[in-house]
Amino acid sequence: MIYTLYILKSNKSGRYYVGSTSNIIHRLAEHNGGRVKSTRAYIPWSVAYTKTFHSLSEARRRELQAKSWKSRDAIEKLLASSSNG
Repeated sequence: MIYTLYILKSNKSGRYYVGSTSNIIHRLAEHNGGRVKSTRAYIPWSVAYTKTFHSLSEARRRELQAKSWKSRDAIEKLLASSSNG
């Protein structure tokens, strides 16, 4: 199974959200459907970045690393350096 680290960007506020999932399409629908409490106020969301991993532990490790940055600048540098951000 493939797991995805993702960064969403709120089209409403410009905020970022970092997460990981095995089904990015379903997870984005949950965020945009208001089913994720922490992102509900900032709907709609769009995918700004994805990176795939072969294990959930790898994806979660990278997710925690990105969340630990606590810096919009760090996330935007990652997005600028990626081919899909």
